[in-house]
Amino acid sequence: MSSLQHATYPVVLSAPSGAGKTTIAKALVERGEDVVFSVSATTRPARDHEVDGVDYHFLSEPAFRAMIEADEFVEWAKVHGHLYGTSRKALQDAQEQGRFLILDVDVQGAMQVREHVADAVLVFVLPPSADALRERLRDRGTEGEDTLTRRLKNARGELEKASEFDYVVVNEKLDQAIDDVRGIVQGEDLRTDRAIDLSNRIRQLQRQIDQILADDSDSATK
Repeated sequence: MSSLQHATYPVVLSAPSGAGKTTIAKALVERGEDVVFSVSATTRPARDHEVDGVDYHFLSEPAFRAMIEADEFVEWAKVHGHLYGTSRKALQDAQEQGRFLILDVDVQGAMQVREHVADAVLVFVLPPSADALRERLRDRGTEGEDTLTRRLKNARGELEKASEFDYVVVNEKLDQAIDDVRGIVQGEDLRTDRAIDLSNRIRQLQRQIDQILADDSDSATK
């Protein structure tokens, strides 16, 4: 008997900048054929190592705002002075492919996804300590001291929202954090309200039980 079919759903990872949510998201995609990464749109300039369409869809602000007006985003927000958003098409494409869409978004974006996508699963990624968060930001080599200070101040406020998420994962050891998030996806996949054919499977099992009972009854009367 084959396993139950389950509806896929978006998995939203949020965290303060530097906590490692993007690294976790991309590792999940690399390790699972049933997972696809949501490439966000942004008005932020590309960094030297970033590729348009792979890391982000880099847009001009007028182009981004035109998509807002056309209601093409399931979530969007202004973060650190730049616009970021997730297109509705990305969710639709993943569902049609039967794959889990991993969203790497800020806290504002996660709350918007919760409002518009009822079956989304929200995971908040915590750094192991404030010192570790600061060092990770510095290790990027892309943060000036002013930007680093601003991100740490923002992190303090973002942490207040952690309790509104479905799950919290501490990214102290990266491999363990990746396994923790994958475990969340696997656990959510077993929920009864996500099963597509549960009622049919139950009826099938009931018919099989009825047949066994009938056969046993016939055998007993012979």
